[in-house]
Amino acid sequence: MNNWGRIITAMVTPMDAEGNVNYDKAVELAKHLVEQGSTALVINGTTGESPTVTADEKEKLLSCIKKSVNVPIIAGVGTNSTAATIENAQRAEKVGVDGLLVVVPYYNKPNQQSLYEHFSAVAKATKLPIMLYNVPGRTGINMTAETSVALSKIPNIVALKEASGDLNQLATVVRDTDDDFYVYTGEDAQILPTLAVGGYGVVSVTAHVVCKEIKNMIDHYLNGNVQEAAKIHLKLIDVSEKLFMTANPIPVKAALNLLGMDVGITRLPLAAPSEDVIKAVKDSLTELGLL
Repeated sequence: MNNWGRIITAMVTPMDAEGNVNYDKAVELAKHLVEQGSTALVINGTTGESPTVTADEKEKLLSCIKKSVNVPIIAGVGTNSTAATIENAQRAEKVGVDGLLVVVPYYNKPNQQSLYEHFSAVAKATKLPIMLYNVPGRTGINMTAETSVALSKIPNIVALKEASGDLNQLATVVRDTDDDFYVYTGEDAQILPTLAVGGYGVVSVTAHVVCKEIKNMIDHYLNGNVQEAAKIHLKLIDVSEKLFMTANPIPVKAALNLLGMDVGITRLPLAAPSEDVIKAVKDSLTELGLL
């Protein structure tokens, strides 16, 4: 593997005023994110409003973005049905994407053996490299470090997006997996701590607006300039908080719209941002000198 790089942006799905997917704006945004330093893009992840984007819309998004940028495209394909996840994976593979993001099944609350069997079945059904995605705040179940380590032994399961917020759990996976298994944080506030315990990078939401700063922070850390990296980490605390002050991707879409990148509305059940959210996001962007 790994040609996915250290800053993978989980891209929003632009919509028009009627809530239809705006494919032209999606291509425009994807190109912008790559220009800013994103090393790969996740399309149809949680940030891309995957629960409310149809299968045909997802396939068209993947196709048009894959043709438009020169970084790896990772398709979010996970659902709470193993059969549906496999079908999504195979559709994405036919489009020609570079990898798959597969979330822990939500709502069902499978036990650890069930999780192992679910991800094993998906891995057997595709030749593409897979990034596991653990996000118990959304799924209702935590995939333990032990399960992640066991799954890492499957040849085409090559990475983990760990968004439990538990740095010890992430560090345990780093410690107990092979060097060619890549552990990414899914928590923008934990990029620097993740690097410090041997993690590889981030699957990021805040990179929509501060990708260059994230890249500088990572570069400083890797070059041994830990104090400079820490200064950037501290500078980004506020924006990391504001972009998650309510359900993602409501705040980040508000931020992009404020910055003049028209990504439109969120689909119900995600409502428009409140005035408080818009003000908080605007204040944070202003403080960073982006507005």
